[in-house]
Amino acid sequence: MKVLITGPFGNVGNSLLRELSGRGHDVRCFDLPTASNRKAAKRLGIADVVWGDIRQPVDVAGAVAGCDIVVHLAAIIPPGSDHDPATAEADNVGGTTNVINAVAAAPVPPKLIYASSLALFGPTQHQPPPRTLVDPIKVTDHYTRHKAACEALLHDSGLQVAILRFGAVIPLAVLGAIDPLMFEVPLTDRIEFVHTWDVGLALANAIDSSEIWGRTFLIGGGPRCQLYQRELISKPLEAVGIGMLPDAAFGTTPYHTDWLDTTESQAVLQYQRFTFDDYVRDMLAVVGWRRRAIRPLRPIIRRALLRKSTYLRAASRRAG
Repeated sequence: MKVLITGPFGNVGNSLLRELSGRGHDVRCFDLPTASNRKAAKRLGIADVVWGDIRQPVDVAGAVAGCDIVVHLAAIIPPGSDHDPATAEADNVGGTTNVINAVAAAPVPPKLIYASSLALFGPTQHQPPPRTLVDPIKVTDHYTRHKAACEALLHDSGLQVAILRFGAVIPLAVLGAIDPLMFEVPLTDRIEFVHTWDVGLALANAIDSSEIWGRTFLIGGGPRCQLYQRELISKPLEAVGIGMLPDAAFGTTPYHTDWLDTTESQAVLQYQRFTFDDYVRDMLAVVGWRRRAIRPLRPIIRRALLRKSTYLRAASRRAG
């Protein structure tokens, strides 16, 4: 089967490529020709790469040509979608429109798997968990507006489509690029983690499944990965020797996270293998020898992390 992956060299894309290895599919990758993407393609030994821009219809059409399934991962996520909403909308909604049009125009339209997000449920901490597909979509920011628009476009396309809404998929190399967004989620919020490798497996199994078409699935780690934000933050930081950050660095307004009912997705896709403790172990393996350097640099690293918190900066200004 000829499989096209858009945005293959990001967190989820890398995990999907890892799972597809050895399955016998003919994989084509489509991404921007950046230095880091070219390096990743070379490192992974990807022979069929179409370099282009998801915002350009002709680039997308060339990538889609001859494919049986398209896995559409390419997107600008928060905080990038908030920093430059216009570019994010052109990439997220415009890019998805280009994918849909290219698929529809093909002599034999490929099937299409779309990566969406649990963020579409909005803040639900005041409701009993878990979230299910019966829960309504609630747009709360640029990113959720884009995802809601894309899901609507896909439903109206008449194509064979499957939508996978992901829970919290944290990169294994998270310490190299800790996101200020982590401070926006209150430490008391429920959050469902899912190991990036399990997401890769869910997508790989979706490619091979005949049961997914016309359906939406919630992709989370399952009951063993239903955490509170405090645990999600503290365990990795404690494990590498940085230590938990003060509560005052975190917001208190409920965020769009929650626990998910993944009964249906697990029954169909059989992907839930790893717990959050497994993630911490795998994250430490990625940190490797650098862990020895963290402890003596702990005060400097903590200050650098805390400078990313808008809440601490605001408190400092008020105190000054």
